[in-house]
Amino acid sequence: MTAKLYCFGESGHSYKVALALALTGTPWEARFVDFFNGETRSPEFRQTLNVMGECPVYIDGDLKLTQSATILLHLVDETGKLGWADAAEKAEVLRWMFWDNHKMSGQIGVQRFLMNFLPEEKRSPEILAYVGGRCRAALQVLEAALEGRDWIATSREVSIADLSCCSYLYYPEPFGFDRADWPNIDAWLDRIAALSGWAHPYDLMPGSPADRA
Repeated sequence: MTAKLYCFGESGHSYKVALALALTGTPWEARFVDFFNGETRSPEFRQTLNVMGECPVYIDGDLKLTQSATILLHLVDETGKLGWADAAEKAEVLRWMFWDNHKMSGQIGVQRFLMNFLPEEKRSPEILAYVGGRCRAALQVLEAALEGRDWIATSREVSIADLSCCSYLYYPEPFGFDRADWPNIDAWLDRIAALSGWAHPYDLMPGSPADRA
């Protein structure tokens, strides 16, 4: 049975999982969720797919998982790929995934939404400045951690920690990130994009700003 991923192209958290599915060669199909017209907030979505009202939702037979980190860990167990060599590396992978969800994706996702998808009259310069500062602080941590390293948490090959931390950084909408300013991150993103199966989020999942233009 082919796994289903409930997602939409603009969702960086969905992209983490879609990219992991693509890189592991897992058979899957995307089910578009109309986030911008309120589908995730509907009673039907919350009752049948995710009480938290969020994407992604991963369904494989009788298994239903939500939250990108949980799904990524499941895919490592299921495929034996994108994982770790030993307990120490596993701890590093988890450390970076938890950091990303709180400090990286958790800030960049907000900033990107505020700058691009929130109506302009509702954008607060003070909030944009505050969240932008937190985004830059996270990027500084990531840039320093990648000095002299190919991958963020493992020594030999890409892991789900890389996929978690990279997801929002491929989007074209402005959110205060210019790859030229972060050479280690830039080279790391190129390494990930060179992997067999990689695709841009708007090519890998249905839904993009162009569809609503």
